[in-house]
Amino acid sequence: MNRLFFQPHQAGLSKVQAAEHTLRNINPDVLFEVHNYNITTVENFQHFMDRISNGGLEDGKPVDLVLSCVDNFEARMTINTACNELGQTWMESGVSENAVSGHIQLMIPGESACFACAPPLVVAANIDEKTLKREGVCAASLPTTMGVVAGILVQNVLKFLLKFGTVSFYLGYNAMQDFFPTMSMKPNPQCNDKNCRKQQEEYKKKVAALPKKEVVQEEEEIIHEDNEWGIELVSEVSEEELKNSSGPVPDLPEGITVAYTVPQQQEDSVPDVTVEDSGESLEDLMAKMKNM
Repeated sequence: MNRLFFQPHQAGLSKVQAAEHTLRNINPDVLFEVHNYNITTVENFQHFMDRISNGGLEDGKPVDLVLSCVDNFEARMTINTACNELGQTWMESGVSENAVSGHIQLMIPGESACFACAPPLVVAANIDEKTLKREGVCAASLPTTMGVVAGILVQNVLKFLLKFGTVSFYLGYNAMQDFFPTMSMKPNPQCNDKNCRKQQEEYKKKVAALPKKEVVQEEEEIIHEDNEWGIELVSEVSEEELKNSSGPVPDLPEGITVAYTVPQQQEDSVPDVTVEDSGESLEDLMAKMKNM
């Protein structure tokens, strides 16, 4: 986000302060609430939970949606923990360190996989991210990739909140091949987050309580059931002809049939015809034909 929001005159400001200044200049009618702290600490985590629960447009109401644009897995896991505990829907987004790919992911506690259900290897192996980064070397930065991922995220937010189109549970972006993989992931019953498992049970109960839709099968209307004119359908091909024009049926698994079979090829039998030799020459035969 710092590449998208920071401007030269904002040097020295934090990311959130720069974001607020830029956005307020774009639309001064929007209300902003800025908090500049580390959400992974115990004291800040409680305040972060409180703002999700009570920071909606109406006082005391939870927010409609949480968007994650953080740049490390520890912060993502913290957001995931808070949202699982509160049953809060959120969307995660990120760009790879080589800056040529990214993704967005929608997480609905209990209904879809949370961030801990299928964690990245760095998270699953409990590797300290700080040990993976070389001192003095920053991850690659490509604002075009970040702009594409940010646009996809906002588009998904609009579809989710305004209820139109198809909301993506996971949508990736590969800038090298212009490839957009998409998929949906079910929650992991053995997820390490206990609140995720709890939300899964709550979701199952909610689904079970929904009224089941009855499938009504429309009966086909029968026309001319009495057949007063005695009309019958008769095949123009006899059983013998059908048998001769069909080939052997291959041995197929149960439930699979062939549309037709290829008849076995039979060699054409041409009867031998012999002509008696009269002993006449070709000239004599030609003369006879002229006299006819």
